[in-house]
Amino acid sequence: MRGLLRCSLVLTLFVIAACSSDQGEITIPARPPGKPAYGDSFIEGTIGEPSTLIPILASDSSSRAVAAQVYNGLVKYDKDLKLVGDLAASWDVSADGLTITFHLRRGVKWHDGQEFTARDVLYTHRVTVDPKTPTAYAEDFKQVKAITAPDPYTVRVTYDKPFAPALASWGMEVLPAHLLDGKDITKSELARHPIGTGPYRFKEWLAGQRVVLEAFDGYFEGRPYIDRYVFRVIPDTATMYMELKAGGVDMMGLTPVQYQRQTTGRDFLSRFSKYRYPASSYVYLGYNLRNPLFADKRVRQAISAAISKDEIIHGALLGMGQVAHGPFKPGTWPYNPGVKDIGYDPAHALALLGEAGWRRGGDGILTRDGRPFQFTILTNQGNDLRLKTAQIIQYRLKKIGIDVKIRVVEWASFLKNFIDKGDFEAIVMGWTIPPDPDLFDVWHSSKTGPKELNFVGFKNQEVDRLIVEGRGTFDQEQRRRCYFRIQEILADEQPYTFLYVPDALPVVQARFRGIEPAPAGISYNFIRWYVPKEEQLTDR
Repeated sequence: MRGLLRCSLVLTLFVIAACSSDQGEITIPARPPGKPAYGDSFIEGTIGEPSTLIPILASDSSSRAVAAQVYNGLVKYDKDLKLVGDLAASWDVSADGLTITFHLRRGVKWHDGQEFTARDVLYTHRVTVDPKTPTAYAEDFKQVKAITAPDPYTVRVTYDKPFAPALASWGMEVLPAHLLDGKDITKSELARHPIGTGPYRFKEWLAGQRVVLEAFDGYFEGRPYIDRYVFRVIPDTATMYMELKAGGVDMMGLTPVQYQRQTTGRDFLSRFSKYRYPASSYVYLGYNLRNPLFADKRVRQAISAAISKDEIIHGALLGMGQVAHGPFKPGTWPYNPGVKDIGYDPAHALALLGEAGWRRGGDGILTRDGRPFQFTILTNQGNDLRLKTAQIIQYRLKKIGIDVKIRVVEWASFLKNFIDKGDFEAIVMGWTIPPDPDLFDVWHSSKTGPKELNFVGFKNQEVDRLIVEGRGTFDQEQRRRCYFRIQEILADEQPYTFLYVPDALPVVQARFRGIEPAPAGISYNFIRWYVPKEEQLTDR
């Protein structure tokens, strides 16, 4: 899922906060920018530990957050979500749109001192499309008809038909051919000790504790100001918040309760900067469609009708989010505002379940063929919002006679033992929404295998055709028609109950300067963040 967002995200830096009525408003003076200086460490709290630090083998957010600092692609999105050069200094696109010629930056070094060249790009393409590579990201590169390197600093990519996400697909992290070529990538030591071209180089990974990166002096865009970037693994947001206040963490995503009720005092606002903007993500209840319990779409429709999304937004998010009606963020160009989603209607839910053969027993639980209607919702440890969401769903489904249990699993185990193996009944999970709206990896029927992203097993011939048609044209209006129709089908089929698009609520220790909120969020320019010399901490 990748297309440029045409709407601006509303980002707000909160330095004025309303407190209780007897206190009135608290106003914190604007902080002077100070002089940029090198030094200090930045510690980001994360609830999950990376699964691997070879980016094409990882689909979890924890792994990819580290990869974003260690590796580069040929292109990237800038603060306004426009594609700009990264490892590619520039590129040319042929008149028919079928050939892209990338002109690579010269003098770029891998963290081990070797030079980056076209060989690395060709290797990355080759290993990604290799059937033996267990990656979820091969499909975009499989669209390439031919890839050549006329010289060490030029890469020419040809497609045999229009492919809308072609340029964006080269944002995939480039891997070091001199360390991987001819070897089994699944057994490479780079999984635990990566070597990239990015602004930070790997230092250490203490399992269950932290991943530590160091500023790369030879980075082609200039050395980052911050000396060390530490991802600290704290599987519980309440504990993470305590560490934030104690100085053990510099940045985390606040929960709505923390944002609205625990971070409005003068002391907190003098020490931290709070941000709020619509996240490029959505949370959903997903059904394992291989399970006979969810094979009938009337059952899935009934479950959706029994869930009040507004109740979840107000009860779990405290109003800090919006209803999701499909896989696109409201207000973006592929989003269909006219989609007829299933609204909250318990009576309609019971009618649909009756049509599907479910009847209430004496204990109030629905049964069919002597079997009670019961299933377990899995979600990951450390995400309080998803747990609260599951609990509200559990409560509402009990009202119509469905017995739901909730199981919370540690993040790495959640992925490895349940998601990757398709061993679940239902899940509360989330997807990031990339800038391009291509849906192939998550929704196409060919992507239902092990470690692929259509792990609920959704298969629909019309959706398959529309996905291929949407990615096979440069005409945005034609693409829009495809995505509008896909959203209508998903609203009818309900392979997910799309729940909500949350607000992102990051908080950053106030000594960090250079943060410039933009449509891309706040972290896009991290290499330009700094701490004035007089405020730097040297004991971490």
